[in-house]
Amino acid sequence: MSKEKLLILNGGHSETPLILAAKKLGFHVITTGNIPTLIGHQYADEYYPADFSDKHEILKLSQKLGIDAVCSSANDFGTITAAYISEQIGLAGHDTYETSLLIHHKDRFKEFAIKNKIQTPFAESYDDRVVAKSAINKYQYPVIVKPIDLTGGKGITKVTDSADYCKAIDKAFDISREKRIVVEEFFEGSQHSFSTFIINQKVAFCFSDNEYSYLNPYLVSTSAAPAVNIHKFEDKLIQSAEKTASLLKLTDGILHMQYLARENRFTIIEMTRRCSGDLYPYPVEYSSSIDWAAWIVKAEAGQSCTNFPKKEQTGYCGRHCIMSNRNGVIDDVIINDGLKANIYQDLMWWKPGDIVKDYMTEKLGILLLRYSSMEEMIEKTADITNLVRVSIKD
Repeated sequence: MSKEKLLILNGGHSETPLILAAKKLGFHVITTGNIPTLIGHQYADEYYPADFSDKHEILKLSQKLGIDAVCSSANDFGTITAAYISEQIGLAGHDTYETSLLIHHKDRFKEFAIKNKIQTPFAESYDDRVVAKSAINKYQYPVIVKPIDLTGGKGITKVTDSADYCKAIDKAFDISREKRIVVEEFFEGSQHSFSTFIINQKVAFCFSDNEYSYLNPYLVSTSAAPAVNIHKFEDKLIQSAEKTASLLKLTDGILHMQYLARENRFTIIEMTRRCSGDLYPYPVEYSSSIDWAAWIVKAEAGQSCTNFPKKEQTGYCGRHCIMSNRNGVIDDVIINDGLKANIYQDLMWWKPGDIVKDYMTEKLGILLLRYSSMEEMIEKTADITNLVRVSIKD
């Protein structure tokens, strides 16, 4: 009997947990994406080059291959594409295409959240840069300017005064594929994520962590779980997740949120319906004994998730993406002896002689970390860029 064909929409390090989980579940795994050298493709049964953000190209590929199921990448474009081809072919496991656009396009999500009193920073959207620039005196600074359709902090600017406003507008418009942006009120606070698994529009499980950035303030490079003060916000975050799931009739599966917190206040920056990147499933699995990647694959493949295990997040763990502080030729990655005992797994794709071309975005490997206490976790996370350093040849 032939295996069911599962198409996973990319094969980077972030998709590796999904690929390996899908193989264990018995799928014939096919990966795609327009970078054939990505580390995850080697674990798939087949690879076909195609741009996963091009929904029409992926639809043609899916029809040609006769796939039985599709799983998103750890990228919003992949989630939108997966919803589109599922709707066109008639595959289960995904929201409607329109719902996917609403959740993953920042302007539409903001409108939805504000209308339905889901806690989020106030924002206004623009599809005309001239009109956006004419609002220069409308806002109380600082504000955040974002393209509506990109992840990883691309095109985002914190504008502290009107002198930099128009430059930020151009930056966001230039990089946005949809040529739409949002101008969002600034909320000062620590950044966190809150991942839930939705079954019948109710939260069956949740996982929280703290998120940190290195030199790029809008690119998460380190996480530590659980989130500080999560007891203050968990119930309200769950209520927000379930309200969203109910209003939008979400299918079973992951609903991930990023939020900012300060004292007793929190605000949700965004929601997504995909696996988070940088080996995110593994800290979830470490803290709960739930095979997070496998459940994501099962849900997106349209399989029943009603037997999702009843577990809770425990312990202290995290992950750290290795990044350089400058461009150049890599000589070595130096890990302090004081951190080595905390490493329980790693994934490296750098090698000596590789060239860092964009140190603000390039990641060289990932360390999965565990800690004996909250105190150790906070202390070592705060010092992580000294404990793990990239040596660049002069």
